[in-house]
Amino acid sequence: MEKKSKKKFASFEEDLKSMQEILDDLESDSLTLEEMIQKYRKGVELAKSCKKKLQEAETEIKKISK
Repeated sequence: MEKKSKKKFASFEEDLKSMQEILDDLESDSLTLEEMIQKYRKGVELAKSCKKKLQEAETEIKKISK
C-alpha cells in the first residue's frame, strides 16, 4: 500500500506543477483564444484531480490517527 500512496502523492505534485505551467502559459498573452480555452479546461481537470487526491489523503490521515 505504501507504493500506491507514494504514487498518489507524486502524481499530486506533478499535477500541481502542470497547473503552474498552465497558469504561466495563460498569463503570457502568447496563446490564441482556442489554446487558452484548452489550457483552462485542462487546468480545471487538474484542479478537480488534486482536490480528490487531497480528500483521499485526509481520509487516510484520519484512519491513521484513530
